[in-house]
Amino acid sequence: MHSLLEAATTGDVRALGKALSVIEDGTPELTELLTGLPDSSSALLIGVTGPPGVGKSTTTGALISEYRKQGLRVAVLAVDPSSPVTGGALLGDRIRMQEHALDEGVFIRSMSSRGQLGGLSSATQAAAKVLDAVGFDVIIVETVGVGQSEVDVVNAVDTVVLVLAPGAGDGVQAAKAGILEIADVFVVNKADRDGSEGVVRELRSMIGLGSQSQTWTPEIVTTVATTGQGLSDLVVAIAKHHDWAVASGDRALRSIERAKLNLRRAVLDSINEHLDANAPTLNSLSSRVASGELSTELAVRQILQDLS
Repeated sequence: MHSLLEAATTGDVRALGKALSVIEDGTPELTELLTGLPDSSSALLIGVTGPPGVGKSTTTGALISEYRKQGLRVAVLAVDPSSPVTGGALLGDRIRMQEHALDEGVFIRSMSSRGQLGGLSSATQAAAKVLDAVGFDVIIVETVGVGQSEVDVVNAVDTVVLVLAPGAGDGVQAAKAGILEIADVFVVNKADRDGSEGVVRELRSMIGLGSQSQTWTPEIVTTVATTGQGLSDLVVAIAKHHDWAVASGDRALRSIERAKLNLRRAVLDSINEHLDANAPTLNSLSSRVASGELSTELAVRQILQDLS
């Protein structure tokens, strides 16, 4: 695993792909790989999220172009819905980023969500850590189309970019109960369409209602991602939030939350592995619970005692 990371650091794309496959597949080498990672958090970590159909992938592709103009190396983790047959990613996002396929300064990896709630694959954070360690300057995490309760992206990145668009249903209404509150930068994409000004007005009104309790006031950027219009303004808005996050300590706090989330997931994975390895015990407890001989609470307590 150490030699694999060294090769990835020198620009070996195949080695990097193998390292990410170890993470995504959860192979036995995973612990060795993550233990050998240098402690680095220098990359700009951006999350691009929003309802389906608003142009997240096109916006991500346009962002890649803007950062490449600055000479920065860019990696993208595009979390796709899972195939119901193979469990793998459907690769829809890569189709929209073909213009960067031959650019050695760009690395794009589609990852299957594998049923993971929150719009992210459970391996996303570890993959981002690897990409940071091997020297990418910007890491963009693009989520699957999210709904009201799928807000895990805030715990995986430093800056959350929420993309909305006119004519895609009531996009603001769809976001109100969840992702609206975690956005650091709002993007009203497809701004050349009728209704974009109305989306901007509604966002400004909602931001105004919550601004008194916020230390950072989210910025609103209008874009036409297909032509690149407004993308330079988006890059500036992301940089402003990043500078504020570093100065205010928000970036450090999010880093702690990421570690906490990873720890929770690792604990849950270990518990599931224990249950799989002790299937007879689990089956016995399940039968006793089903028959009413044992309560669920007491069964859980017994499992935890076995773990300890």
